[in-house]
Amino acid sequence: MNIVLCGMMGVGKSTVGIRVAGLTRRKWVDTDILIENRYGKIPDIFEYYGEAHFRALETELVSELAKEDGLVISTGGGLVLKPENNELLKRNGKLFFLRASFETLLTRVRADETRPLLKDTGKTAERLGQLLAERTPVYELVADFIVDTDGKTAEETAREVVRLAGAM
Repeated sequence: MNIVLCGMMGVGKSTVGIRVAGLTRRKWVDTDILIENRYGKIPDIFEYYGEAHFRALETELVSELAKEDGLVISTGGGLVLKPENNELLKRNGKLFFLRASFETLLTRVRADETRPLLKDTGKTAERLGQLLAERTPVYELVADFIVDTDGKTAEETAREVVRLAGAM
């Protein structure tokens, strides 16, 4: 069974994922890192091929990862918006929605110029709020567990994920 972390950009899926992997002695994989290793930088993929192409690459990768066992998978923020990805991930995994407030997310992503969905908008807060409003209901729907991250360290969040995963 895999532990799959989903949630908004900036919530800490990668940081928490590394800690969960350490606590559980599982292999950690990050879908964004795997895509960059195979195909190049995500902002370049968005710019030259478009978001639809990027989402197709995510689905291709998810179909591979879903066949493995004992992984901690940190997903890209939009990966679970595609129902096919959720079906694949749930075959051999439990989804954990790492949830944070708008204020927490804005503080974390504001300094990061590389995020394609926020890049060059000039309206980071407005765009982030829009994405959060669109995505949160989907994250809540697909999640097996919801873990609030506000006011918690990555270590505390990871320990909560591991505790909840103990029921797996």
